[in-house]
Amino acid sequence: MHKYIDVIVQAYSGYANYLWHEILHPHPKNYFYWLIGVSLFFFALELLKPWRPNQAKFRKDFWLDVFYMFFNFFIFSLIIYNALSSVFVTAFNDFLAIFSIKNLVAINVASWPWAAQLALLFVVRDFVQWNIHRLLHRVNKLWEFHKVHHSVKEMGFAAHLRYHFMENIVYRTIEYIPLAMIGFGVTDFFIVHIFTLAWGHYNHSNISIPIGPLKYLFNNPEMHIWHHAKFLPPTHPFGVNFGLTLSVWDYLFKTNYIPYDGREIPLGFPDDEDFPDDFLHQNLHGLNLHAKNQDK
Repeated sequence: MHKYIDVIVQAYSGYANYLWHEILHPHPKNYFYWLIGVSLFFFALELLKPWRPNQAKFRKDFWLDVFYMFFNFFIFSLIIYNALSSVFVTAFNDFLAIFSIKNLVAINVASWPWAAQLALLFVVRDFVQWNIHRLLHRVNKLWEFHKVHHSVKEMGFAAHLRYHFMENIVYRTIEYIPLAMIGFGVTDFFIVHIFTLAWGHYNHSNISIPIGPLKYLFNNPEMHIWHHAKFLPPTHPFGVNFGLTLSVWDYLFKTNYIPYDGREIPLGFPDDEDFPDDFLHQNLHGLNLHAKNQDK
């Protein structure tokens, strides 16, 4: 037990020191300032060439979504996630040790070219996340958490990171084993993380920058806005366009749906008028075990 208490203490102090150092010491691999830089870049594009010109520059819930960005990227890890994940990894490794297993690495990619390692990490992670995203729409309890993200009524770059804190736990827990089976370095994760951060901002932004045939490979605002449509087609009652960065999974598994230009379609979900509109109650909503599950 003392071992796990030490893990918790070290996780809290270690992440607090890391975050404070990131804020005070900008450097090329600094997540804090990359988040700010990427966000300002897409906000500038929204101001210069908005897809929906009648949408307010500081749209509905703009500042709420900005808070969500920093909460989900940093504050949640400081409050609980870093300690929780450290305990989980330690306990999982202790469990493996019972069977004399030192790690889960099943594919040794260390000898691969660096670009190939990066591509494998990106594709595997994105496919796992695509499947997790589908679960968030199909499992009622998970959908209650995911409603926070779908409560966005006007799309903008910051809507990308508006999501219930439990989504962090769901995504990272399910991701852990498949990614642990492939050995990757911290640099690899940093590059993939920043790229997917930027592309996620792009998907949610109030901009339209056509990417031509690449739309069949990568997600884009014209496609992703239909994922946020308030009213879904009868053929896809659980949702459409689940891709986070890559759209190819939706085309392969027939969950793609772009019937026409969706620039002005209503966003949200049925009966979202009764959904909380503040951070605290949105995050308490999904934790209510007696909450009425609403099918999509």
